[in-house]
Amino acid sequence: MSTPAIELLVLNPMSEAHLAQIRQHCCVTYAPRPQQRADAIARQGARFDAVLTIGSIGLTAAEVAQLPALRLVCCLGAGYEGLALDALRARGVAVANGAGTNDTSVADHAFGLILAAMRGFRELDRQARAGVDRYTLAHPPGVSGKKLGILGLGHIGMKIAHRAAAFDMPVGYHNRRERADVAHRYFASLLELAAWADVLVCATPGGAASRHLVDAPVLAALGPRGYLVNIARGSVVDTEALAQALRSGGIAGAGIDVYESEPHRPEPLIELPNILITPHVAGWSPEATQASVDQFIANLNGAFHGAGPVSPVPLQS
Repeated sequence: MSTPAIELLVLNPMSEAHLAQIRQHCCVTYAPRPQQRADAIARQGARFDAVLTIGSIGLTAAEVAQLPALRLVCCLGAGYEGLALDALRARGVAVANGAGTNDTSVADHAFGLILAAMRGFRELDRQARAGVDRYTLAHPPGVSGKKLGILGLGHIGMKIAHRAAAFDMPVGYHNRRERADVAHRYFASLLELAAWADVLVCATPGGAASRHLVDAPVLAALGPRGYLVNIARGSVVDTEALAQALRSGGIAGAGIDVYESEPHRPEPLIELPNILITPHVAGWSPEATQASVDQFIANLNGAFHGAGPVSPVPLQS
């Protein structure tokens, strides 16, 4: 007797090639737009065994209630801040993510933002296109030897720290608790870390617990020669406080790949010359995306045909 096909609802945008790969393992309903999503859940909710989404798109408690057959929810990337975890766990639904699949890409992008922000690539590009005499320009600061502070020394934070070693950058970090397996300097408070660092990189998970961790006092501690880089979640940084710090010279500059207003642009930051903004693509590369799809399929097969998902989200998040 053949095994019934797994019915999967996909809520995040995906390429046709990756959808075709997933269809080899289950029946796919693709609903990446809000109205498609609402219609699919309202009209077909009872049929879906699994949902694929991403952290910023999530799955609400009201939607979970409309999916009585649900056995697995998986986020394609590492983030899962938009999932109604309490509702899922109350139902015994397995939850998994793409942890580890795009760490290298995010760390590469983070270091690119460090270099670009500190060396002023955005403004130097504009000046070069305008034909400005380089001898009239102020010298941009160097990167090597500067102190790198990392908010959230997890897998991505560790990869950023590894790249910093090539630039002879001392690394400090702040976590909820000190790690026993690293030699980097631990700071018990984010304020202390910001006061010590020349550049502060946000690499902490998103969600209510980390909302506006980087606020006006932290930016003031970072100071007028300090730089902020955010590749975590937009909610980690208070946008208005960042805009004010950049306008007033409270910090020297910033590079961000995420912002609170996503998918809309961060209006308070748009006209400021001392910030470089990329559109939440740090984790995107052909290699990273393929790895995340492969891991999703492993999670799917593990949940329905094996011992469980290969990368389950911890019960205590």
